[in-house]
Amino acid sequence: MSLLLVKISAGMLVGTLVGLTGMGGGAALLPILIFVLGVPPIVAVGSAAAFNALTKIGAGFIHWRHRSVDWRLVSLLALGSVPGSFCGVMVLAHLRYLYGNGVNDFLRTVIGVLLICIPLLYVAQRFLAKGLSHLSQPQRLPYVAISLIGLAGGFLVGMTSVGSGSIFMLFLMMFVRGSPAILVGTNIVHAIVLTGFTSLLHLRLGTVDSTLVFPLLGGSLPGSVLGAQLCQRLPSHWIRGTLYIVLFVTGVGVLLGILK
Repeated sequence: MSLLLVKISAGMLVGTLVGLTGMGGGAALLPILIFVLGVPPIVAVGSAAAFNALTKIGAGFIHWRHRSVDWRLVSLLALGSVPGSFCGVMVLAHLRYLYGNGVNDFLRTVIGVLLICIPLLYVAQRFLAKGLSHLSQPQRLPYVAISLIGLAGGFLVGMTSVGSGSIFMLFLMMFVRGSPAILVGTNIVHAIVLTGFTSLLHLRLGTVDSTLVFPLLGGSLPGSVLGAQLCQRLPSHWIRGTLYIVLFVTGVGVLLGILK
């Protein structure tokens, strides 16, 4: 029972952070699963993908109802991200076949690098956006380029479950001009498509733990509502900055071997 409460609490914490800061669930959830709950990284990756897909359906439906989704952009991203995810999961499966449990050490390193890179990229985003302002109109960015970005991001999500929200949101903020609601809605709906497909692949691979996913969801759903309410009262940019620092320090700890 105590372990169940820990899982629900972890889900509530992640849901609250996502509702409060808009930070992708994978980046916030994986460190908790691996370093707090002791879940093997490959199972944490598959379970996080399923968690992300299910937890974003409600928000995606709301954005669909409010017409705050750019379906053309969703389609172009998915055209690259879905096959990219397939390749990422297949590479992960091949590495597990070759190295067995050694694949978990590989994943720890990759996840550690991502936890460092994501905060740095968000800090640099303002400067990058100014330098790339001439590409701010979506029609000025070639369709092939959008799908290629989707391909790279999908491969990353397939291997780590990180990036379906954070990495693609970073891309949208840099290259696409639109209202915040359109950017968020497009990102969420694309994330549902990508993580939904990815979670099915991981389910087939046997790396989704339903006894982990459903308790996490039980906590994340009320947590996301709480986060959305707190967002109106707390300085979310400070909390986002604190979260970036925690992710960065965690990533450094992983790479230095402090966290295993």
